[in-house]
Amino acid sequence: MRKRVIVNLEDKAFAGVLWAKRGPLLVLKDVTLMQHGAADTPMDGEVLVERSKVDFIQVAGG
Repeated sequence: MRKRVIVNLEDKAFAGVLWAKRGPLLVLKDVTLMQHGAADTPMDGEVLVERSKVDFIQVAGG
């Protein structure tokens, strides 16, 4: 927990801090939405992602 990650979904990705796992959800903070063909969009507050929708997670940095 508390690592900077990129959570990849089928049609978009979220870059942020993996804050918590709550049952079937991942809680991300300090998030940027990344979509193909669009500018990166900062997100306010927390972002909840269903774990079943995640294709893969990349841990950023070292």
